[in-house]
Order: sequence, then C-alpha cells, then structure tokens
Amino acid sequence: MTTRTRPEGCGPLQAIAPLASREQDRWARLFKALGDPTRLEILRLVAAQPGPTCVCDLVERFDLAQPTISHHLKLLREAGLLSQSRLGIWSFYAIDPRGAEALAGASQALLAASRRSRARA
Repeated sequence: MTTRTRPEGCGPLQAIAPLASREQDRWARLFKALGDPTRLEILRLVAAQPGPTCVCDLVERFDLAQPTISHHLKLLREAGLLSQSRLGIWSFYAIDPRGAEALAGASQALLAASRRSRARA
C-alpha cells in the first residue's frame, strides 16, 4: 500500500461520535422534507402565522394544484414539522413544537463541532 503525500495545511480529521441510527434517520427526514423549495416556503409561511393555517389558504398562495400542496403537507407532517387538525372537511396546519425543537437541536449539533474546532484554532 502506498502512502499519499498530504497537501500543505491538511490535517487529520477530528473524531466525533457517530449519531445513533435513530437520530440519523430523524435528522435525514427533517432535512429531506426541507430540501424542496415549496416545502420550505410552506413551512416558513405556516410558522409566520399567529395560529393554525387552513389548507385552502396554502393552496391559494402557491401556483400548484391542491393534490401537490397536500403531498408537500403530508411530507412535512411525516417529518414531524407540522401538525394537522380538522374542522369539518378542512385541514389546518401549525408548526409542531417537537419538530421545531428537533430541527433546532439538529442544526445546533451539526454545527457544534465546527464551533469547537474554530475555538481551538
């Protein structure tokens, strides 16, 4: 086996503990749900409202068919980012506090190693 020459300034990776597989799956679902521009905007729009948002208002806001909006909402619900309630035939959506907390925790944990390495430099 040959040893490669490392470029100037290249150092070994700092070790980090791996995420538990359950946590990896949860974070992947969260970030995958936010990986679509429409879902990102739906989440931002719902988060900006003082209370639950009717699906009718979401459909009206986007230039997409109702089934497409419903699909995006389903993915956001499945990721745990939105909660749904019903009033008759209408669905209302709100930010799920547990999903918001998980997203904030994931972001902080992903960036924590970066902050620690900069603090040592």
